[in-house]
Amino acid sequence: MPDTTPLADRLAALTSWHADWKGLRVAVLGLGVSGFSSADTLAELGAEVLVVAPNDSSDQAQLLPVIGVRLVTQKDLSDPPLELIQFDADVVVVSPGFAPHHPLVVWALSSRAAVWGDVELAWRVRDKVLGAKTGRPADWVLITGTNGKTTTTQLTAAMIAADDRSVAACGNIGLPVLDAVREPEGFDVFAVELSSHQLHYLPIEGPGALHPIASVCLNIEDDHLEWHGGADAYRRAKGRVYANTVVACVYNRADVATRLLVQEADVEDGCRAIGFGLSTPPVGDFGVVEDLLVDRAFLDHRAHRALELTTLDTLAASGLGADHLVEDVLAAAALARALGVAPDAIHLAAAAFRADHHRSEVVASRSGITWIDDSKATNPHAAKASLSAAGSVVWIVGGLFKGVDVAPLVDEVSRAVKVAVLIGADRQILREAFARHAPGIPVFEVDEPDTERVMPRAVTFAASVAESGDTVLLAPAAASFDQFADYGARGEAFARAVHDHLAGDTDGDHPIQPPAPTAG
Repeated sequence: MPDTTPLADRLAALTSWHADWKGLRVAVLGLGVSGFSSADTLAELGAEVLVVAPNDSSDQAQLLPVIGVRLVTQKDLSDPPLELIQFDADVVVVSPGFAPHHPLVVWALSSRAAVWGDVELAWRVRDKVLGAKTGRPADWVLITGTNGKTTTTQLTAAMIAADDRSVAACGNIGLPVLDAVREPEGFDVFAVELSSHQLHYLPIEGPGALHPIASVCLNIEDDHLEWHGGADAYRRAKGRVYANTVVACVYNRADVATRLLVQEADVEDGCRAIGFGLSTPPVGDFGVVEDLLVDRAFLDHRAHRALELTTLDTLAASGLGADHLVEDVLAAAALARALGVAPDAIHLAAAAFRADHHRSEVVASRSGITWIDDSKATNPHAAKASLSAAGSVVWIVGGLFKGVDVAPLVDEVSRAVKVAVLIGADRQILREAFARHAPGIPVFEVDEPDTERVMPRAVTFAASVAESGDTVLLAPAAASFDQFADYGARGEAFARAVHDHLAGDTDGDHPIQPPAPTAG
């Protein structure tokens, strides 16, 4: 039954920036990027805000008194701080770093408070600034998936921008949605990348539920299992991206799990299921015909016609020629077309696009050997896509597997791997996988306690065994936090090591530029 308490009635009315937020008591768990953005927004709205974090050493912590927000620090958050209990919050906003089994989240769910995430808060206040072109709150398109989220979000935003609309790529991509909502110039569209963590905390009904114009789950493979508590919970979280979609639920024809998530979703009347894939598309889908990427969904007489969007040659010239990147382009195009973006704009955006650093990024080519940084391949599914596109590979692999079984990946890609170079804390898991599934592949292990020496040793060995026609590929299939600050720092360490080894003397089309040292 619906909650009819006075607090529930008040929270149900909080669906606008211009609603009465004054005096609402809100506790924010965490002081990372999204936690600070939540606290800053709520303070601006006039709420009484208390932030709970393990320490006060961050730059954000120093800013809280300036914006009128209290901070409670407690190194061990296995029990709620007394100040948090006494605060008697009306709402607890949970940062995505807090797993659902975290003691503070469990406590919050058992309290009288409503539990929100920062994305729900952003949806509730999305009307602060109206789009300059539309005169209404921004339309939202949602992007999730185990892999390819960031590239697809960037591509979607680029296609919308090429259609002369103001758009913000935000969410898990780096810019908090709440910061985008509060940008003074306003936006016509938000392309929102959502992690499974953010999706877990999203409601699928009620005043805080999102109603996106279009949504996509690009793919589903086991990931973040420790955070979610298992594969089923992870899939359920990903499936929330489709809830209440208005125009198009976009799914991957090659991934049955994504289609099933669409079938299970409760969507708006008239919403369509739109598939994408590398094959010739059936009516109502996006796909590839010879050299052309085509739309057979958003056009008249689609039973007998298709709209040309761009070409495989164009994508190859933009660094988007690998199969998994072509799929990202098709998914982004489907989202953009659901918004009415013109086919010409999609072609222009694809031609001008350049993929992010550390995403299948060629850092050098010398003596017939190509060096590729795909440090963003932080799980087996992403690494498989990268390996499939590379040919004969000297594979630098390893890190933290977060409870994911890497053995099936080793078995599947063994024919493409010439030599494996193992790095990271979970090397034993890799050793056992190679011994069981690919015993014929030579394995070199970087047993180096000094993290500054990990990549130089890995690169030196890779260079000693690589021959003309080979690709030395950093595709770790694992998280980076055992040895590096993040996947970006890992990729930068790889590129620096390659640069140092080759002494900057490249003769290919992609000379190495040594990246700046990672701060902190």
